[in-house]
Amino acid sequence: MDPSPRRRPMRIVAPSRNDPFLRKFSEVIGGPLGRFTAPGIVTPGFFTVERVLILFTTISALLAVLVKMPCRAGGWSTPDHFYQACYSDWPELFRTRGLGEGVFPFLTEGAFFEYPVLLGLLAGATALLIPGQEDGATALRSLQYFDVNALLATGAWIATVVLTMRMSGRRPWDAAMVALAPTAVLAVFINWDIWAVLLATAGMLAFARNKPVAAGILIGLGTALKLYPVLILGAVLVLALRTLRLRPAVLTFAAAGAAWLAVNLPFLLRDYESWRYFLSFTSDRPAGYSSIWFGWNLTVERYGGATVDAAFINVWAYLLFALACAGIAVLALSAERRPRLAQLAFLIVAAFILTNKVYSPQFVLWLLPLVALARPRWRDFLIWQFFEVMHWWAIWMYLARETSGGAAQNNIDSPYYVLAVLGHVLATVYLMGAVVSDILNPAGDPVRRNGVDDPQGGPFNGAPDRWVLRRAKTVQVPLEAHAAPSKEAQ
Repeated sequence: MDPSPRRRPMRIVAPSRNDPFLRKFSEVIGGPLGRFTAPGIVTPGFFTVERVLILFTTISALLAVLVKMPCRAGGWSTPDHFYQACYSDWPELFRTRGLGEGVFPFLTEGAFFEYPVLLGLLAGATALLIPGQEDGATALRSLQYFDVNALLATGAWIATVVLTMRMSGRRPWDAAMVALAPTAVLAVFINWDIWAVLLATAGMLAFARNKPVAAGILIGLGTALKLYPVLILGAVLVLALRTLRLRPAVLTFAAAGAAWLAVNLPFLLRDYESWRYFLSFTSDRPAGYSSIWFGWNLTVERYGGATVDAAFINVWAYLLFALACAGIAVLALSAERRPRLAQLAFLIVAAFILTNKVYSPQFVLWLLPLVALARPRWRDFLIWQFFEVMHWWAIWMYLARETSGGAAQNNIDSPYYVLAVLGHVLATVYLMGAVVSDILNPAGDPVRRNGVDDPQGGPFNGAPDRWVLRRAKTVQVPLEAHAAPSKEAQ
C-alpha cells in the first residue's frame, strides 16, 4: 500500500524553475530544473538543502573575515579603519568601554553602556574569554576579542539561515538570501545585531509551529538585546484582530513581556542609572548617521537652513512610525486576502528603520530573513542589496572625512553621502512597495502558490477571517475562501 500523502517527502520549490531572474542565469549549470523532476522527493545524498545553505554561510563568513583583514593585520585605528572599510564596534568598545580592563556592563558599579542589558551581558561575557586581563586593552587582546565575537557571530548567522529555511515551507532555498547576502558579508562583524536577528527568527519559527509561549520568550529575549524584535508582535496583533484568534497573541505578548522583565528587572533594581543609560542615550543623541534626519540636516545646513535637534526628531520619528504602523494595520485589515505574517513584520521593521533616528550599516541584517520570507524574488533582493552596499561604502568614506581631515581625494563630500543614504531609503521603499503589491494582489505572491496560505502564520495559517475593515459589519469568511495549505506545505 502506498504511504499516506502526509508522510511523503515535501516537494520543494526549485529556484531555477520558479524565479524568473534566476532562470535566466541557470544556463551555466545546464538550465532550469526540468518540469518532470521532483525536488525534495529524490534523496539528495549528503548535500541536502540545509547542508548546502550551511556551506554557503560558511563561505560568506570567510569572505566577511577577508573584508576585515586590513584591520586584523594592521589594527583598528582612526581613520584607517574607515578608509579600509574594515571598521568594527567590537575592538572599539573593548578599548573605550573598559571591557579590556575587566569592566562588565551592568555588573561593574558605575559602568555605563549604551546598549540594552542582554547585549551588555554578551559583550562582557565574551571579554572574559580573552586571556591576559591584567595587560588591559592591548592591540593583541582587541584582535582576540574581535575574533571570538566573529566566531560566535558566524554560529549565530548559520543558525539564522537554518531557522529561516525551516520556516520557509516548500521554499527552503529562499534562505540562501540570508546566507549569501552581500550586506551580511560586509556588516555581520560590525556589532552584535546578528544575535537579535537569531532570536527574532527563532521566535517567528516557534510561532509558525504553534508555540506562542516559546515565541514570546524568544522575542522578549531578542528585545532585551536589541529593540527591533518587539516590532514583530505588531504583525501578530493585526492578524489576531483579523481572525479574532486572540489567545495566541495574548500568550505571545505575555511571554515576551515576562522574558524581557526577567532580564531587565534585576538590573533596573540593582542600578537604575546604569540601566536607564541606554534610554537616555537614545533620547538625547542628535540625528544619527545615515538616518533621513541626518541627511536632512546635512542638506539644509549646506544651504544655510535650519537643522532639527534631538527633541524635534524624538517627536516626529515616533509620530511618523506610528502613522506608518496605522497604515500597515489598515492595509492588513482591509485587504481582500489576509496578509502573511512575514509580510507585515517586514513592513513594520522597514518602517521603523526608515523613520528611526539612526541607521547603522548593520541594521540591514534585521531585514534579511524578513525579506527572504516576505518577498523571495532575487531580482528585487539584489536591487536592494546593491544600494545597501553603496551606502555601506559611503558611510565609511564620510566618517573618514569627518574624523581625519585627510587628503580630499580620499574622502567623499556630503552631497554624495546624502545620495547614498537616499538610495538606501528608496531601495527599501521599493521593496516595501513590492510587498504591498503582493498583499493587494495575492496571485502575484510567489509563496502563495499551490494552495499555500501562510507558512509563518502558525495559529493564523488557514484561519477564517472574522473582522475586515472594508465591511461595515463583522463578517464570517468561510475557511474554504482561503485555500488552506496541505500538511506538506506547512
